[in-house]
Amino acid sequence: MVDIARFERSLERTPGLRTRLFTEVERDLAGRSLAARFAAKEALAKALGAPRGLMWTDAEVRRAADGRPSLHVTGTVAAAAAARGVTSWHVSLSHDGGVATAIVIAESGV
Repeated sequence: MVDIARFERSLERTPGLRTRLFTEVERDLAGRSLAARFAAKEALAKALGAPRGLMWTDAEVRRAADGRPSLHVTGTVAAAAAARGVTSWHVSLSHDGGVATAIVIAESGV
């Protein structure tokens, strides 16, 4: 869960944060969308057990033509997921009342 206004202030105060947290595709989105994506990336890390060394930009929240969000993982995140047997992701994003939330489920093929 992310307070949208607080997150937007952090992005304004620390310009490099946008580059550190988001992929090139994500960076130009509105503040509330970035807050929801950050919440998803935090939820993803927790679903993996929060291993050290994950790079935020190795996870990207994409939006399908029908509006449904999905996770695309590469690099450090893909390696951590593979080590844990994760074969697919489920993600839900929401923002309302000044708060952005996300739920991520890491599913294994077992």
